[in-house]
Amino acid sequence: MGNTNSMCGLKRFSNYKKSPIEKQIFASVSYEDLVELVGKERKFDLLVIGLQEAPKTNVDQLLQTASSPTHELLGKAKLQSIQLYLFGPKNSHTLVKELKAERHSVGGCGGLIGRKKGAVAIRINYDDIKMVFISCHLSAHAKKVDQRNTELRHIANSLLPREKRKRDLTVWLGDLNYRIQDASNRPVRSLIQNHLQSVLVSKDQLLQEAERGEIFKGYSEGTLGFKPTYKYNVGSSDYDTSHKIRVPAWTDRILFKIQNTDNIQATLHSYDSIDQVYGSDHKPVKADLCLKWVNN
Repeated sequence: MGNTNSMCGLKRFSNYKKSPIEKQIFASVSYEDLVELVGKERKFDLLVIGLQEAPKTNVDQLLQTASSPTHELLGKAKLQSIQLYLFGPKNSHTLVKELKAERHSVGGCGGLIGRKKGAVAIRINYDDIKMVFISCHLSAHAKKVDQRNTELRHIANSLLPREKRKRDLTVWLGDLNYRIQDASNRPVRSLIQNHLQSVLVSKDQLLQEAERGEIFKGYSEGTLGFKPTYKYNVGSSDYDTSHKIRVPAWTDRILFKIQNTDNIQATLHSYDSIDQVYGSDHKPVKADLCLKWVNN
């Protein structure tokens, strides 16, 4: 199945510039799920939606229908089942001074396998804010921490320019596939069932690797206050009951970095999962990020 990883929305209030709302999506996409994902209250400028294991056709048309009449598609990037869509307010094309789509694969037998891992990116200058959004899908399984770290470094070297001045904001949205370290299924599920999942945060592989300085140096993320987003029975809010009985994990994440905090400040207004989406074995994650010019 595919996964919904993240959505980000950008807002503007007086001297605030609305930042992206990011969300992540799934392979068996229904229009109802996309409507739930986009939401009804669109108090943002940019809407960025990243998908992994998504179908190759019709997603952009469905998203455009779901986001109208308030927003329109500004750009998209695809690498087989890894996709990224960027929407702006109606008639906002005049604010776009640069827009470029890029991609980087990290496996999949030279493109012969549709579920190839890797990333796509959209680089945009929107209203004089230079931003890079990356939709990413890394290798699975709990033991492949080092491989995921390596894939992240390769993707960053490929998609992010070495000249840091070329961007103000960088956002990663993805099924990063980091798992809960050294924890067995039954106690993990018991803690989640009793709303004690915060106990598991210290065992999250992504946070452990970031603390070691291996990945996401200088990046920020919201608190993992929501339940682990993987793995669910499709069509329900029940964790995996297949023969594999996967251990729940926060595989789906959104991280962001402001390059120069002397010029721009970022406030994360919300970071949560969307439990009402049922078409994936993941629950989507969304972030509401607001950017503010420090010096106009």
